[in-house]
Amino acid sequence: FLHTNHLARWLSTANMAAAGAKQIMSVTATAAQRLGKLLASRSDPSTIGIRVGLRQRGCNGMSYTMDYTDKVNKFDEVVKADNGIKVVVDSKAVMFLIGTEMDFVSNEVGNEFVFNNPNKKGECGCGQSFNV
Repeated sequence: FLHTNHLARWLSTANMAAAGAKQIMSVTATAAQRLGKLLASRSDPSTIGIRVGLRQRGCNGMSYTMDYTDKVNKFDEVVKADNGIKVVVDSKAVMFLIGTEMDFVSNEVGNEFVFNNPNKKGECGCGQSFNV
């Protein structure tokens, strides 16, 4: 009886944790609004969202990539943003993007998506690449 009770408690805790699991990254309302506009202007009906990934590049190691996507690959993570926007995090980038906030900023110099990544250890002077 003792083992059954422990198992039931463990399963209950595991189910609660899964139900309240946090998403890999967050998307601000401003970024979701901009992504919505970009997706709305897209004429390809197979597009389901935006894919975010990383590639080896720049003076500090890695840079973010963004592209339209028509599928979710095995081991990709899907982040649900405001307005039903889907951000698909490439499986190879997941471990580097945990806890990252995706934002969209506008200022007198221009407009850009910004990734506030708590995992980065450093970035280059221009801010285009980073390392973890």
